[in-house]
Order: sequence, then structure tokens, then C-alpha cells
Amino acid sequence: MVGHQDCTMEEDTRDHCTPQFWRKTLTAPAPFADESSCQCQAPHEKLTIAQARLGTPVDRPVRVYADGIFDLFHSGHARALMQAKTLFPNSYLLVGVCSDDLTHKFKGFTVMNEAERYEALRHCRYVDEVIRDAPWTLTPEFLEKHKIDFVAHDDIPYSSAGSDDVYKHIKEAGMFVPTQRTEGISTSDIITRIVRDYDVYARRNLQRGYTAKELNVSFINEKKYRFQNQVDKMKEKVKNVEEKSKEFVNRVEEKSHDLIQKWEEKSREFIGNFLELFGPDGAWKQMFQERSSRMLQALSPKQSPVSSPTRSRSPSRSPSPTFSWLPNKTSPPSSPKAASASISSMSEGDEDEK
Repeated sequence: MVGHQDCTMEEDTRDHCTPQFWRKTLTAPAPFADESSCQCQAPHEKLTIAQARLGTPVDRPVRVYADGIFDLFHSGHARALMQAKTLFPNSYLLVGVCSDDLTHKFKGFTVMNEAERYEALRHCRYVDEVIRDAPWTLTPEFLEKHKIDFVAHDDIPYSSAGSDDVYKHIKEAGMFVPTQRTEGISTSDIITRIVRDYDVYARRNLQRGYTAKELNVSFINEKKYRFQNQVDKMKEKVKNVEEKSKEFVNRVEEKSHDLIQKWEEKSREFIGNFLELFGPDGAWKQMFQERSSRMLQALSPKQSPVSSPTRSRSPSRSPSPTFSWLPNKTSPPSSPKAASASISSMSEGDEDEK
């Protein structure tokens, strides 16, 4: 089987609606309906939405169909398919993709061709089977052929191909189940962004190696875009230099802050040590006082003790003190020179005592 390479010829005859087959789609692309000989052989009675929501047997999943263009496949598409897949507890999701001819006729030109759009759907995790060249308007024959129980799409009327709503007859038949659109994302929005910023993307692709011919860019615009790319490169270099300069300045500021902080710590430590040594109650003052007291003790004469024991001496042996320096009362000085000499000798005697 071309569309599902993991299946053998024996597996081609198995039922697409078995759980064993569904597990294949988690590790391989979803199969194309027209390349598989497998057909749903389980009993296929018509279901109501209430019955489908209650749950069905394992071999009888609810077959849900969703169709679209799926150009530039995006998260909005994937979310719509996720909703379609999870509408019922036991469901099998078939996705129809319209061909290029139908799309260009009824909607407009696409960015991706039909083969690219088919492959994009095959690799979506919620898709169990892809139907190529799906009809623009669903017919009873198509619904019967693929045993479709319900059709999932957003509830906004889709006017096209001369109809106010191409799903009107599906809604009247009770087979329509609505899903919610994802706001802010659509194929038209993506194309609008590209058109709006055309110059930016043209320059981007020129820079990546595409030629002006491939981009349908004129010679003058090509030179303009290349010049703008060079200008942008120069701006980027200047920006990088500025960022590096800012980083360098920040590093210098951090280091200077650290140095200032260390200097403050060392200063406080130095001041504390200085005050401890030379302050009012510092060690230097105490040491100075101790040395001063020692010097005073060394310079001052030793005083005799107040009460010293004296030996008893006989009055006869105790010599009477003689004061040779005192003048003799009985012999006054004979002349003024002798008087002055006696006075000087008295002063010298006082100095010696000191």
C-alpha cells in the first residue's frame, strides 16, 4: 500500500476501523482513502448525536468528516481537526482536501499545491484517513461511499459555489457538528503578513542564496535590497560593539564597587586599630604611663623607712654631730671676703644635699 508503508498486503484486507489500525497512524502517516482496498465492514447503522456521545462499540467508531483547503497548514487547522477528533468518545476522523482545480475555481490561488497540502494533512496526529480531491459540496453518494456519520466544521455559513451555505443540507439532515474557529490565525492572515512585509522577506531570501529571478525582483530592487542588507550588517556590528562596551563598563563598575568596598573595610579596620593603640584608653597611653612611672621611680631617691630599728648606743659613744659649715658664733668673720666665702660654702652644701 503506497499511502501506508507499514501495512502488509495481509493488513490491507483488514478493517480500517479496528484499534490496531488506528495505532499505526501514530507512528506512520495517515493513509489515502483511494490507495487502500480497506473498507469499513462493520455494521453501519445510522447514529444520532446523542448515541454517538454516549459511546459506540470498539469496532464501530463514529466516522467524522472534516474538509477544507488547508493551505499553509497552521495551528488553527490543527485545532479544528483536534476538536473534530474529540467530538465523541470513539471516533474515526476522515479529512477531505480539495484539489487545486476546485480551489482555484471557487476560492483562489494557493501557496501550496495539492500534493503538499495532502502530505501536510497526512502528518497531523488527529487524522486517521485523508481523502484526496474532495468535492466542494457534499453529495449523498459521497457520504454513503465513505460511510460518514457526521460532518464537522465551524458554524459560520460558508457561502460559495452559488450557495449561501454549502453545509445547509448537512445541517438539515442532522449530521452537522460545529467546531470553534481559532481567532488570530488563518491562511489569509499569514499571507497578509508576507505581503505587508514583502521587502523584509525578499531581502531575507536574497541573503539566504535565492536569486532575484527566483524572487521575481528587478535588478534595481535587488541592488537596493543587497545594500540594505549590508547596512543592517553594519548596524548589527555596531550594536554588538555597544553591547560589549556596556558589558565592559558594567564589569569595571562591579570591580570598582568591590575595590571601594574593600577599601572601606580596610579603612575601618585601620581606624579601629589606630584608636585601639593611640586612643584615650589605648595601649600606647598605658605603656607610656608605665614607662613614665618607672623613670620617676628610677630618678627619685630612696626614702629611709619611717620606723627603722635602731641599736641602743651608750651616750658616751654617740658622737655629737658637728656642722662644719655652720659659722662659729664666737668667731665672726673678720672681713667681707670671708663672709662671702662662708655663704658660698653654705650654698654648695645645700646643693650637695639635693
